[in-house]
This record gives sequence, structure tokens and C-alpha cells, in this order.
Amino acid sequence: MKIISSPPEDTAYDLAPFFELSEDYLCIAGFDGYFRSINPAFVKLLGYSEKELFSFPISELIFQPDRTKTANLREQLREGVPLLNFQNRYITKTGEIVWLTWTSIPVPSQELIYAIAKNITHIKNQEQERNTLIKNISFLNKELTKLSYTTTHDLKSPVNNLISLFSLLDTTEIKNEDNLLYMDLLKESAESLKDILNNYIDTIKETGKSLVKTEKLDINKVFQDTINPIKYLIQSTNTSFDTDFSEVKFVNFNSFYLHSIFLNLISNSIKYARPGVPPIIKITSKKIANTVHVIYNDNGLGFNMNKVEDKVFRLHETFHGHTESKGVGLYLVKDYMNTLGGTVSLKSEVDKGSTFSLVFKV
Repeated sequence: MKIISSPPEDTAYDLAPFFELSEDYLCIAGFDGYFRSINPAFVKLLGYSEKELFSFPISELIFQPDRTKTANLREQLREGVPLLNFQNRYITKTGEIVWLTWTSIPVPSQELIYAIAKNITHIKNQEQERNTLIKNISFLNKELTKLSYTTTHDLKSPVNNLISLFSLLDTTEIKNEDNLLYMDLLKESAESLKDILNNYIDTIKETGKSLVKTEKLDINKVFQDTINPIKYLIQSTNTSFDTDFSEVKFVNFNSFYLHSIFLNLISNSIKYARPGVPPIIKITSKKIANTVHVIYNDNGLGFNMNKVEDKVFRLHETFHGHTESKGVGLYLVKDYMNTLGGTVSLKSEVDKGSTFSLVFKV
């Protein structure tokens, strides 16, 4: 097989079609700063006629803030230094600003510069939109963090006040055993709320460092710590639990996150129980390949998966018409799992309950 590395000497190529038909912007400029030749695509972009473009210096087309840096680089071209991936802005005849990226090769012996440009205006616009979004998100994140600190701090004052009031009460004057039980439950709830608020502040600090703390957690302990503050709600709704964490007892995760996940799922199971049917919640842990699965199942209202599809984990999506539904709980469950590299999925049928599969990294 014969390989031709260069054209035969008697072969002549007409480069005019290459210049005329290219969609890129091609031009030849003199060291004096004027166009010598410019292809139709460039003429069309700038909106001037060829005669107009040859009549004034190229610098007049350059956006004012970019003229100094362009002039400095043009001096390098005159010294024979090629220009690669240089970006500047041009102004078209209609006043539109377009971003161009240039590759320019000087030929000092001819005092000419051969250049090719591409229009990157759409890329620059996308960058500007992205930077604006990042700026807005950063601002909102700071405001939300400040709001979280403020809300948590403000809530701690009445909670501390409530705990202090319990310490002043003389329970020896209360003869009714039920009332004593209720007082104890109220005190426990207030103390649990204080612990939750303190943990919430710690979690905000950790998140602010862009590294949420993970640790080896006893799944059953986190579960028990979750249900203790709401045991009266559990008792009053006849909610029962069937848990089995024997296969996997520990998981590497964030304590606050796992507590919140259990609390949201349990609260939903109670809130969306079938009328007249006490909630039954089953939670098991399994080791599958290199992951830990915590399977959470209830016997509640369930979901029509054909209708909810992937909306069930979106923020502010509600499905059962409950007056207290805000569409936040399941969104948080998914966000917490995803933040630490885990996943959550749902299988459900109407009036047959729901099964959430929480998958944790080992």
C-alpha cells in the first residue's frame, strides 16, 4: 500500500472554497491593524459590508474594555509570537456584543496575520447564568443558615424556660397518677426537644464546613432514641413495631441525619395510617454486597406509584390531603441519604402500605 505524505508536485489546490465556505470566522490582517481579507461568515457575523470592514481599523470593532489587552497581544504577534485561545469581545453593526476565541499566526516577512475565530457567546452566556445562579444560591444558603441559627436559638429559650418550670413544680401536690404521668411525659418531651435543637446547631456547623461528620452508629440505639420523645403519640395511636437489626447492627452515617430519617418515616406512618387500622411498622437491616440495607415497611395508606412516580421525594409535594402535610419529610429523607452517598427507594400500593429501602455505603 502506497502512502502519500505530500501532494504531487503538479497538483494545485484551490483554497478559495475553504475560505469562502467555512462556518468559522477567517481573516487576514496586516500589521497596520486593518483587514486584508475576511470570509463571508465573518462578514455576516459583524453585519458590515466588506468595503466598510476594510475602511477602518480592526480596533474600532473591539469592545472598549478589551481593547488594551488586545493591543498588547497584537504587539506580540508583530514580534512573531503566535496567539492561541485568546478571547475578546467584538461589537457588531447592530450593537450586539459577541465573544470570540482566536488562533492567530503571524508571518513577519509578509507583515500579515492569519487568524481563525469561533463564536463562544453562548458559552459565555451560560457561564454568566451559572455564576449568577451560584451567587444567588450562596446568598440563599447564607440566609437559610442564619435563619436556622436564629430559629433554633429562639426556640431554645422557651424550651429552657419550660424545663425550668418543671423543676419548680411540686409534684407531691398532684395526687392523680395519670396527671403525674402526663407531667413526666411533658418534661421528657421538653428535654428531648432541647437535645434535638442542640444537635441541630452542631449539624449546621458541620455542614458549614462542607464535611458532615459520620460515625459508627448502633442502628437500634438511634431508633430507640428516636421513638422515646414520641412514645405518647405511639401509645395513643396503638402503633406497634417489629424490628430486627441482628444481621447488621451498625452503619456508618451521621447521627442527626439517621435520627431525622427515622422520625420522618415513623411520623408519616402514624399520620397516614388507614382509618381504624393501628400502624404496624417493621424495620430490618440486611447486608447486600458492599452495602447495608435498612428496610422500613408500614401498613398505611400507601401510594399509587403510577401517579406519584418520582414526585414522592420532591420538596412540597403532598398526596393524601392531610392538613399538616408540607411535603418536606420525604424530601429530607432523600436529601440526607444522597448527601452521604446513600440512596432511598419506595415500593407501595394503595391501602397496602409502603416499603422504603435505605441503602448505606459500607
